[in-house]
Amino acid sequence: MTAVYYILAAFFEIAGCYAFWMWLRLEKSPLWIGPGVVSLILFALLLTRIDANFAGRAYAAYGGVYVAASIAWIYFVEGARPDRWDFLGAAIMLVGAGVVLFGPRGAP
Repeated sequence: MTAVYYILAAFFEIAGCYAFWMWLRLEKSPLWIGPGVVSLILFALLLTRIDANFAGRAYAAYGGVYVAASIAWIYFVEGARPDRWDFLGAAIMLVGAGVVLFGPRGAP
């Protein structure tokens, strides 16, 4: 279930930020603010559902998911083709997220 929460959280965070991008950078209607705020609230609520002992660890691992989801957003929403460096960076971030979230805990 952790992966589902991370993926949904990433979608809502990116969508919320993109709504503000549409308004401020692409000069769209200020009506974009409402869905943006709702989306960011959903993001925050979903991220609290992550099964981790510490919030910081959940957030650190989320960083990798966020980067990978952002690359997917570039393709599916913005219509741009990610390059090999985008994919390599996302893969590295996901490996790092896995280490943070699932690495063995104990003495250093």
